[in-house]
This record gives sequence, C-alpha cells and structure tokens, in this order.
Amino acid sequence: MRLTARHYRTGKPVVLELADGRIVSLADAPQGDADERLPYIAGGLIDLQVNGYAGQEFSSPNLDVPKVAAIVAAINRFGVTRFCPTVTTQSFDVIHHALKTIATACAESPELAHQICGIHLEGPYISREDGPRGAHPLEHCRAPDFEEFERLQEAAGGRIRILTLSPEYDTAPPFICKVTEQGVIVSLGHTAATPEQIRAAADAGARMSTHLGNGCHAVLPRHRSYLWEQLADDRLTAGLIVDGHHLPPGLVQTYLRAKTPQRCVLVSDMAGQAGLPPGRYPGNLCDVEILADGRLVVAGQTEFMAGASFPLGDGVANVMRFAGLSLAEAVALASEQPAQLLGLETPILEPGAPADLVLFDLDEEFRVRATIVGGQVVFGNVE
Repeated sequence: MRLTARHYRTGKPVVLELADGRIVSLADAPQGDADERLPYIAGGLIDLQVNGYAGQEFSSPNLDVPKVAAIVAAINRFGVTRFCPTVTTQSFDVIHHALKTIATACAESPELAHQICGIHLEGPYISREDGPRGAHPLEHCRAPDFEEFERLQEAAGGRIRILTLSPEYDTAPPFICKVTEQGVIVSLGHTAATPEQIRAAADAGARMSTHLGNGCHAVLPRHRSYLWEQLADDRLTAGLIVDGHHLPPGLVQTYLRAKTPQRCVLVSDMAGQAGLPPGRYPGNLCDVEILADGRLVVAGQTEFMAGASFPLGDGVANVMRFAGLSLAEAVALASEQPAQLLGLETPILEPGAPADLVLFDLDEEFRVRATIVGGQVVFGNVE
C-alpha cells in the first residue's frame, strides 16, 4: 500500500510504503504532491480508558464476544488503533465475566488481540466517599484484596495492564508492591487519600494518575490535597480527559505546565452511552444523561460527570487550543506516550515501525479520514 499525506510533525507531504504490517519506506513526496488538501498522517492513537460504546459497557453481565468485536469496530472510526477496554467497579461476578469475555475475544481473534493492548481495571478498590467515588456504585467499592485480584487477573488471561485504585486503605502499599511486581501499572484515582498516602503509593510503585482532576471532592483543602501531591510527583504520569467538559481550559494549561507534556497522556474515558443521541439512559453504574452539548452526567443534574461521550481525537484538537501545544506534541500525548507507558512498540512514522496509522484533517476538529491497523484499512478509505 502506498500513502501520500502530510507528516504530522512537519506538515510536509510524504510518501509511505506499507507491506506485511510495517512501514517499509518513508520519503518526501514529489513537489507536485504538495497539496494542502492532503490529510495529515500519524501513528494510530492509543486510548488507555474506553468503557464501551453505543449502548454497550464492558462492565456488563451481558457482554459477549460479538459485542466486544462491535465496540472495537466502532472505535476504529476514531483513529484509535489500540486501546484498553475499561472494566469498572461492580460485583466480583460481573467483573470476572467481563474480563473473561474480553480475554476470550482476544484468544479467538489475533486482530482483536492486537487492538486490545491490555485491560484497564478501574476499581473496585477505590474510595467509598461521595465525590471521589464518582458514579461508581457504593456497594461494590472496597479495599484492595490481592487474592481477589489474582483471580481476576487469571480470568483476564494476564491482560490487566492498568489498575486504578485509591491508596487511602492501609493495605494499599503492600498491595501495590505485589501488583507492580506482576507488571501491572497502578494508577491512582477515585481517591480521598492524604498527601502522605499518595507519596507512599508512589514509593510502592504507582506510576500513573487516572483522569487527574476528576473523581474528586467538590471542595478541597487549599494546600494539603491529593491533587497537588499527584501533580507534584514526577513519578506519576497524569491521564487527562480533555473533552472540553471534564477539565476547563485554564486547568488543562496549568496541569500541562506543572507536569510537562512529557508526563501526561490523553484518554477519552468514553462511556458505554457514547455515540447515542442526547437523552437519559440506564447505566451499569447509575442512570446517566447526555445533555444537548454532549456532556455525559449522572442523570438529574448537570455537574457530576459519568464518563465521556467524545473520542480521543477531540482531546488532541482541544489540547492544542487550550494549552498551545503543537500538533506533534498533542499527537504524542495520545499515541507515542501511551505506547511507551505500556511498553508497546511506539507508533511513529519511520521504516520498520508498525503500520498502525491514522489519516486525518485538522481545523477546529480532529476529523478522521482513515484508520489503518497492521497495514489494513479498517475505517474510511485511502486514495
């Protein structure tokens, strides 16, 4: 396959040749191909937090292999070539079923196994307090239990790569040590922890913050806050939802200045109701409502979020506008840096790199023309 597009780093037209799932050559395009109508091309986006799509949650007793495949197919339209299905706080049986179903889907399909680059288990070891708990059901929030986690990891076929937990429990530091020894990235989130507990979690091996600035109390201490502690700790990579609703522009800019772009990644946090029209919907965590502007909230009010309804590419466009990042910096937050965090091959444009690519236009919006996975077009078309 031969592609002509504008390089996302330089804006200059380039020609890529793809074969056997790899980029085999990259060269400047002939001068006559310097057309502003050409799309940009970049490595495919990698989303570390996708809860579901179009009415189907991963955290569901009704999840089956065809539904997993359908969500993956839907995600392709957003330029996302690899992602982490996110299983949220529920009963042990529901979590176990979801993890086993995702593992079965991967075992049955090499294509799905490639695109599902790991599972993100968000909970159930999170705070029981209102605010930090977010929309997670109170009855299933509980302290870390390593024996239970091992059973869940077995059901997942070892595919749990990210675990969001709160370090406010006394058992958290030894639990984090054991989990990180298995290669799992512990991410701090939905927490009411003290600054000392945040530091102890990072000392034990925690490496990430889940959707920093969300899943919090409405009012926090000015100085002694779990937000400031995570923001200050260079050992923690900050996951940010930059959909225009979860974090105001000024806060996005502040976080990126404090952490630096190199210590941040973008996530979508798309809920199972993403892709549906405005209205009220039942959810596995609670009833939710999609407002006219796309904001996804706990039903009956307008402030408390219940996940997101916008794809990762929206975050790329927004972070450029909110924080003044270049296209190259914004794409890195949604592609290269998530790959590096998970220890995956970095989706860059150079010979030998995987042919996981997105072709897109960018004005006020990130508009995907085509998504290529393993050298095959899975969404859109290429001319």
